[in-house]
Amino acid sequence: MSAHHPVPVTVLGLGSMGSALADAFVGAGHPTTVWNRTASKAAPLVAKGAVHARTVGEAVAASELVVACLTTYDDTIAALEPAADVLEGRALVTLNSGSPTGARRMAVWAGGHGARHLDGAVKNVPAAVGAESTLVYYSGDHAVFEEFESTLRVLGGDTVHLGTDPDLAALYEMAVGGTLLPALVGFFQGAAALRARGLDAASMVRFSVKWFEMINSVLPVFAEEIDSGDYGDPASSVSMFLAGAAHDEELGREAGLDVEWLGPFRELLERAVEAGHGEHSISALTEVLRKPR
Repeated sequence: MSAHHPVPVTVLGLGSMGSALADAFVGAGHPTTVWNRTASKAAPLVAKGAVHARTVGEAVAASELVVACLTTYDDTIAALEPAADVLEGRALVTLNSGSPTGARRMAVWAGGHGARHLDGAVKNVPAAVGAESTLVYYSGDHAVFEEFESTLRVLGGDTVHLGTDPDLAALYEMAVGGTLLPALVGFFQGAAALRARGLDAASMVRFSVKWFEMINSVLPVFAEEIDSGDYGDPASSVSMFLAGAAHDEELGREAGLDVEWLGPFRELLERAVEAGHGEHSISALTEVLRKPR
């Protein structure tokens, strides 16, 4: 498809992310049909030129490319059930949360109704949809990706097809996304410690950004250690991290913080030491995680 060829597209689900997707399609000049259980959410998009379908069946029938952005795979299937008889031959792109198991189940369901399925994930916030730097990756039917790549690229300039396995996008979504909550809670703990001293959380942002940049710089090193299985030349050892755990507990007592969320991390470090990884790189925790108790 030419990047300048308007392709009709339907967007199902108009939460924050779904609305951002539909807005990007409308803004790029693609005839866009939208549907949502709460019809009032379509109004801002209709004002910009989108067409509001009264039923999910009408919405699916309106376009060869159907993008579903509901909360989970089960929600997507439930929403699409009334339109199952019009899915035959259409390209169905699912951009929702869920596990690889859910993605495989979704692919089987879609295929069973004759849809050509592509699963995906937007690795950014709704406000970043459409930006050149925004990463969106997909997996599944490569022919669908090739046919609609230029249309899908409207959603993010860094658009990638990971492979034909239907669950790869969900796998990478969880593998990459697993860093988010621990990193954020770490930041929130630091903010709580500063506020306990009467200092503004904003005062640490510049330093936290520098810290995240440092973490970015060492990820390739850790990945090489993990892929090779050689943890013997550590820049930071497991034992060093374990020794530092006591400082977190001391800070918690001094600042009156709840630091119990760090308990499982300390247990993981202790298990790594017991497994003989004390003087190995901190990346050796991967080996402990691969052998759950």
